[in-house]
Amino acid sequence: MRVIKNFAKKVRKNKILLLMLLPAVVYVIIFSYIPMGGIIVAFKRFSFTKGFLGSPWCGLENFRFLFISDKLWTLMRNTLLYNIAFITVGIILEVGFAIIVNELGSKWFKKVFQSFMFLPFFISWVVVIAIVDAIFGYDSGIINNLLQNLGMERFNIYVNAAPWPFLLVFFKAWKQTGYGSIVYLAAITGMDQEIVDAAEIDGANIWQRIRYITIPSLKPTIIIMTLLAVGNIFRGDFGMFYQLIGNNSVLLEVGDILDLYIYRAMVSSSNLGMASAAGFYQSILCFFTILVANWMVRKYDPEYSLF
Repeated sequence: MRVIKNFAKKVRKNKILLLMLLPAVVYVIIFSYIPMGGIIVAFKRFSFTKGFLGSPWCGLENFRFLFISDKLWTLMRNTLLYNIAFITVGIILEVGFAIIVNELGSKWFKKVFQSFMFLPFFISWVVVIAIVDAIFGYDSGIINNLLQNLGMERFNIYVNAAPWPFLLVFFKAWKQTGYGSIVYLAAITGMDQEIVDAAEIDGANIWQRIRYITIPSLKPTIIIMTLLAVGNIFRGDFGMFYQLIGNNSVLLEVGDILDLYIYRAMVSSSNLGMASAAGFYQSILCFFTILVANWMVRKYDPEYSLF
């Protein structure tokens, strides 16, 4: 009884904060927890006429198309390696740009710099592929026109898979860095300024302050953001890969990921059960990955773990 009274007292004491939190809780329940009931479709031979509950059960039949494919290991490897590259490069650039913005002296220049950093995030991948064509296009691309003017042969990047892993990492970093640096910039802003001032008085230069104060202060944020990113490490950025790679058989050799393969399979078969099974398979992989990553962080320092 005392526990209930204490709980009610805390609710009354923090009612304003709880009301502010309520929209986010409702959003997560509606769009994250309620749809989890659809997992049953992965184990059913779904029929639109019979609905979710009326469709007959089929066991693990919907998972067969993934495991009988000889591409499964390649798809998992590509998805995993690309996401590792995206996370690693992303964190380095996001932390670096957050530090640069924080160290800029001119407020006017800082605002302009931040605006240019955020701009790519709001550009659709459809627009990005148009930019890629304008730069690398075989017939009218800037680079190929320059090569022709220099007396060199044109270069068709769409029939050469070698540079695309680097291009994909580059475009992902270009689009995501500005938005991703917000969290780190907020963490830097929340640092105790007296420590920075004391180090400056003691003669520490800007590089020493960044190395011994700023970066160590960002360590908890970096670890948490890495763990959150690891939670989706087996899910690719479908919009990016679909627009930049598409169905190009040459580029699929280095750019095919689980999401693209599942999309192609669903377009050809329109089987909702198979799509649900593939999504469930990805979720299981991500779940165990984040459990392992969180366990490793908890072994290193329990304060930095998610749970």
